[in-house]
Amino acid sequence: MAASQQSVAVIGGGVVGCATAHALARRGVAAVVLEAEPGLALGASGANSGILHTGFDSEPGELETRLILRSAALRGEVSAELGVPVWRCGARLLPSGDEERAVVMRLAANANVNGVETHVGADGSLTVPGEAVTDPVAFVKALAQAAELGGATVRLGARVSGLGKSPAGGLSLELHSGERLRVAAAVNCAGLYADEVARLAGEDPVEVYPRKGEFLVFAPAQGEQLSEILLPLPSALGKGVLVFPTLAGEIIAGPTARERDDKRDWSVEADARELIISRAKLMYPALERAELIGAYAGLRPAGRERNYVIESSRTLAGLIHVAAIRSTGLSGSLAIGEHVAGMLAAEGLVELGAMRSLALSAPFPPGGAWWQRAAGHHSLQSREGAA
Repeated sequence: MAASQQSVAVIGGGVVGCATAHALARRGVAAVVLEAEPGLALGASGANSGILHTGFDSEPGELETRLILRSAALRGEVSAELGVPVWRCGARLLPSGDEERAVVMRLAANANVNGVETHVGADGSLTVPGEAVTDPVAFVKALAQAAELGGATVRLGARVSGLGKSPAGGLSLELHSGERLRVAAAVNCAGLYADEVARLAGEDPVEVYPRKGEFLVFAPAQGEQLSEILLPLPSALGKGVLVFPTLAGEIIAGPTARERDDKRDWSVEADARELIISRAKLMYPALERAELIGAYAGLRPAGRERNYVIESSRTLAGLIHVAAIRSTGLSGSLAIGEHVAGMLAAEGLVELGAMRSLALSAPFPPGGAWWQRAAGHHSLQSREGAA
């Protein structure tokens, strides 16, 4: 099949891939987004918490932290252009005992270094007013739609199976269908499969494995709607079990943090409720009166030994890897896209024009309960695979 020429190929239609296409489109560079699944945000981007973190507890100076902080600065303007609601409900962490109060004070000091507003109450609680929730699926789809408004193309069911130099210059990408694309540059935003895409280029910058996070969804009892994010003390595996509201008024508790190997296992495991609910009720006793209405699991693309791998390929000029963007991908996505656009320009692969607005003409419709969408998709895949 003959090769067609494009400017930049973005491999992956999750939040990082769509944010990269959007950042390029805002600067006048049209990309083609190649998503292997039949829809956008059917991976980790559609099965997370929907929380937009401020970076108050992130390690100062790290790339991940810098990108989360920059995204927080971009979020208001971009969300308004996209018409995606962001509820700045804030978050609260309530310690018990002197040892946990000391942890709160360290978190407050860390937030101060990062320039994030926090308040320590008389009861020792830490409040972070900038923490927010959104509809992550609507966010991804709106980024893609705005990028298309700026000249991008989004292709679904377009799995990349080959990657190399093009004899005519630039890069050659082969799709599973046999179609070939010739591009000036490519950005590997393939999430759980970013390491497999990297291997197509003959390198292995990081091994990506699935860290499974399971969530329980509740309908609150009448008059007991939750209006803030409740945080536990963080652990080495992450923030721990949270209790938080959705835009639609549900209450979600989770996630778990299970180290797994199977990138296709999106199941909610039998002991998930036991692992989540007792911790969640300690933070929010009203959960006792709420009705459990659903559960879902997300697979976060974690890296073995290192995360937030954003670097140029060592074997294939014109290729940039954006891999192991673990659980903070939604929070850091806008700045990741901006950062990658700058890398492409610095390498002479694209020419960035002046910044322009890509405002959607109408508010982006949420389209139902986002947390059900990815769960239903992967459940169907599992049933079809077992048939």
